[in-house]
Amino acid sequence: MKLTTYTGGICATNGYLVETPDGNLLVDAPEGIAAWVAARGVRVDHLLLTHQHFDHVLDAAALQAAGVRLYAMEEFSDAVTLESLSRKWGMPDPVAAYQIDQRLLPDPTRPLELCGLRFSLYHVPGHALDSIVLHLPEFELAFSGDTLFAGSIGRSDLPGGSHRLLLDGIARHLLTLPPQTRLLPGHGPATSVGEEAADNPYLGNLQRLN
Repeated sequence: MKLTTYTGGICATNGYLVETPDGNLLVDAPEGIAAWVAARGVRVDHLLLTHQHFDHVLDAAALQAAGVRLYAMEEFSDAVTLESLSRKWGMPDPVAAYQIDQRLLPDPTRPLELCGLRFSLYHVPGHALDSIVLHLPEFELAFSGDTLFAGSIGRSDLPGGSHRLLLDGIARHLLTLPPQTRLLPGHGPATSVGEEAADNPYLGNLQRLN
């Protein structure tokens, strides 16, 4: 498996290209990632969305038009993309509409298999109602979206947000992963479960549940 990070858009949002012998996929679709993938000459088969806030889906429609299948927990709507906030924050155009080809039902006992990879899916609301973490146990990494960052956590003051739900989900689904698990977030640098459990000031006295 080859993993490459792309960062783009006004929110400096991370997207991830995962290449395997059995196909290629993207995690999240920040602005510009469709052109970036095309310039690399890579065919993408699937797009997994950690959540659908506008900065993570701006290129979703363009990718779907190129034949990429889309996966997310909820259907597309102006509410899940925070369309009203995107205009307030200076986005000149609305998020282009797209359709979810397969809705994700987070259940760690039923992995999602794509491109020869087995993803365990965890629902971690609090930043967004449809936030999911995509865990690849075989590779000791997880795409954490906007739930947990290096030294920080996701905002909980947006529509549908809940600080308590976010902390509960982090404690239940992220801090219980092996400490060496790499976390690939929606913004900023990669980190690890162990680093955040030890040093993240926002986690306070959360105890690991395992």
